[in-house]
Amino acid sequence: MDNAKKNSYVKKQITNALLMLLREKELKDISISEITTTAQVSRISFYRNYDNKEAIIKEYMALTLNEWNQNHAKMSEHIEDDILGDMFAYITEYKEFYLILRDRDIFYLLKDIITDILGPKAEYPNLGAYTAAFIANGIYGWIEEWFLRGMQESGEEMTKLLKSRKL
Repeated sequence: MDNAKKNSYVKKQITNALLMLLREKELKDISISEITTTAQVSRISFYRNYDNKEAIIKEYMALTLNEWNQNHAKMSEHIEDDILGDMFAYITEYKEFYLILRDRDIFYLLKDIITDILGPKAEYPNLGAYTAAFIANGIYGWIEEWFLRGMQESGEEMTKLLKSRKL
């Protein structure tokens, strides 16, 4: 097995171990040693790949979002509301994972992913940065509230609500 495959294997083991442990206890109560023991990898392997436990979750969110986007690409060009609606569909598909995040009070980590994708960048002019911050935080707010209300609407219904908004 080459280094890239070994590293991929280690990261998958660490991620699976953390997700399994999160079903049982709070993130703050899970030690790095517990993760590495469960994953059957060394602490060195953990720290070679991650700075902290939150980084594992963020990477998993980013990977699943990217994978979901690749598998659910639409033939026609996306418009803003369709892209936002896709976020709701993605969360619906990974509902079990996001329920764990909610139950463990770490759902807020999704905000970092949304901000990384849609939020302000250093090269933006001020108005562009303010607008990007408004959009990223607004999207997160919609998703968080929808999730906290039990995800009563489907991704498609949320897209319709977004299209009918009068902001």
